Amino acid sequence: MTDLQTPTPATDTDSAGDDLAQVQTPRLWCGDGWTAKVIKNDDDDGWAVAMIKDGEPEPALVGPWTMGRDKKNPKPLDGNAFITLVKTASEFVRRHEQQLHASLHQRITVTAMAQRITVSLDIVPDDENPTAWLSASNDEGDELARMPVAPSFKLDRASAVAWVERDFAKPVER
Repeated sequence: MTDLQTPTPATDTDSAGDDLAQVQTPRLWCGDGWTAKVIKNDDDDGWAVAMIKDGEPEPALVGPWTMGRDKKNPKPLDGNAFITLVKTASEFVRRHEQQLHASLHQRITVTAMAQRITVSLDIVPDDENPTAWLSASNDEGDELARMPVAPSFKLDRASAVAWVERDFAKPVER
C-alpha cells in the first residue's frame, strides 16, 4: 500500500491559542485525533482509506475508497468525508472496546440457596500469564466469595448455580 503524497500542513488556532498542525491534502488528512490515508488497494486496481488513531501503530479501520472522475486516481479527501470517516472509525473502535470489555467481565444473576446472587467472572488478559477471578455477591452488594479460576472458565447459568450450591467450593472446570 503506497502512493501517499507529502503532507502540507495548514495551521489552525484553537480557543486556547495553541497551534494545531492539521494536514489536509487530497490523500492525507489529520485532525481530531485521527489520520486518514488514501492508499492503493493491493488486491485490485482500486483505492482504500486507512483510518489511524493518533499514537496507534496500525489502522483501526481500512475500507474501500471511491475512484475519481478519471477512473484511475482516487477521489480526493475533503472535510465532509474526513468527518464521516472519523465518526465511522470512532464508532468501530468503541464497539470493539465494548465487546472486549463484555468478554472479559461477565455477570450472571441466579437464584440459589433461596436468594438472588450475582456471579462475576473477571479476566485479566496478559500474553504470558492471564488470570481470572470468580466472585459472588448478594443483592446488597456484599461479596460472598472470591477465588481464582482459569481464564478459560466458562461462566453460564448452570456453572454459576452449581458453584453457589456447592458453597462456593472450587468449581469443576469443563
